[in-house]
Amino acid sequence: MRFQVFLSMTPLNKTCFCGNGLKRFQTIFRFLYRIIHANKELVQSLKEYIEAEELKLESWANKLDMLTRASTSDPEGFLAHPVNAYKLMKRLNTEWSELESLVLQDPSDGFISNMSVHRQYFPDEEDEKGAAKALMRLQDTYKLDSESFSKGKLPGVRYNAQLTVDDCFDMGKLAYNENDYYHSVLWMQQALRQMDSGEDAKTPKADILDYLSYSVYQMGDLSRAIELTRRLVAIDPSHQRAGGNLHYFERLLSKELRDLGRSQQEPADERPIQLDTYERPKDYLPEREVYEALCRGEGVKMTSKRRSRLLCRYQDGNRNPRLLLKPMKEEDEWDSPHIVRFLEALSDEEIKKIKELAKPKLSRATVRDPNTGVLTVAHYRVSKSAWLEEEDDPVIARVNQRIEDVTGLSVNTAELLQVTHPKYSRKSHTQSKDEPDAFKSLGTGNRVATFLNYMSDVEAGGATVFPDFGAAFWPRKGTAVFWYNLFKSGEGDYRTRHAACPVLVGSKWVSNKWIHERGQEFRRPCGLTEED
Repeated sequence: MRFQVFLSMTPLNKTCFCGNGLKRFQTIFRFLYRIIHANKELVQSLKEYIEAEELKLESWANKLDMLTRASTSDPEGFLAHPVNAYKLMKRLNTEWSELESLVLQDPSDGFISNMSVHRQYFPDEEDEKGAAKALMRLQDTYKLDSESFSKGKLPGVRYNAQLTVDDCFDMGKLAYNENDYYHSVLWMQQALRQMDSGEDAKTPKADILDYLSYSVYQMGDLSRAIELTRRLVAIDPSHQRAGGNLHYFERLLSKELRDLGRSQQEPADERPIQLDTYERPKDYLPEREVYEALCRGEGVKMTSKRRSRLLCRYQDGNRNPRLLLKPMKEEDEWDSPHIVRFLEALSDEEIKKIKELAKPKLSRATVRDPNTGVLTVAHYRVSKSAWLEEEDDPVIARVNQRIEDVTGLSVNTAELLQVTHPKYSRKSHTQSKDEPDAFKSLGTGNRVATFLNYMSDVEAGGATVFPDFGAAFWPRKGTAVFWYNLFKSGEGDYRTRHAACPVLVGSKWVSNKWIHERGQEFRRPCGLTEED
């Protein structure tokens, strides 16, 4: 109808529209007509796209703003929750990169320029992986199931930190890629549980079932692997691996049944997978079970008779002039080896100053190589440490002098005051039997004693444990524990090998002074027997 109106209004000669000319004009007009409507649809689509992107970016901004306000109002308290620490690593390494891709079409934009400036300070993939492994380490040490972390069910928490389906999936995938099928099962199971309960997620259920079924198979549970793979085939019949895996698992199970002389398989265990469903693989720590039990407070319980021999006293350093007016309060923590705790070893002002001095110097924690005696980065320790000298501030000289006064030992040959801010470090021990000459190059002898200051309270975890005799000492801000690493004969007291438990909730700050043999000849004379 519109075409006819157009023709009636045109002043052109009618003969122009006869035969092939008319048909050609009709074709061109229909083409232009379609373009007009296509343009209209594209404009509408562009408007809808802009609105959708605005909503998406606004959603991103609101979510990140909420998290930022929570974290910046109390950074130390926020990061005291291990889930928050992991999610912060993940957000900076992964989620901000996704947001950057959203707006990368305009590289001149100030937002991208600002992102580029800050990107150098972002954690990388290794940092995110380390934070995830730290959660798994906490999970193992304190026997916490994945739901405890996912739902924030941790002792003494101040922040409600939870993990989404996608977070749990990423945890499980990381473990899977490390061939850690034990943790992969736990986290994929938690992702599936949350998705089955109705939680929305970007991750397809098929992906979760794919990883979970194969991880369960690797743990030796064929019946459950078959059941999970059947669920996967039911929701995605065209899945490229599911069908093949199902046939393979069924053949393996049939062979197992034949070998056992049975003709029918038992129903798959429908109980949820828990921490104790599968046995956790062994690792490189020979004393892991003892160590973890001590971290959970399952150490040796002294008899009442034995505890009655533990005393408290005022320590004046053998009438040291600096301690006469204000002696140090001293409590026995353990009888053999003798370990004491000094109360009010550091004031709040001193602790604040030491932290202030240490923070700019914090670097990855080190241990002494038993073969070379050289300090090297310990990859199993997720902590930061700094070494402070007396020249840094008068407070360091004052602390060193106090340690000398209260112990009666010279600190002239001691190592610098080491400040440590451990996150989830698992193991740290004194000199072992395999490293008798670790400090030979220093010319100061071995570490004769350890003075360990606790500079913070810890809400959960963070104990100092001694696996050889089953003791655990918990951080108390302002106190210090002290023990001898060597007998008076100079032989090592290997019972004093100790370990730092990972911090479950809270922030732990310690500083320690390792006192060496040289200079103690008249302050702590040699004994007559090997174990004097």
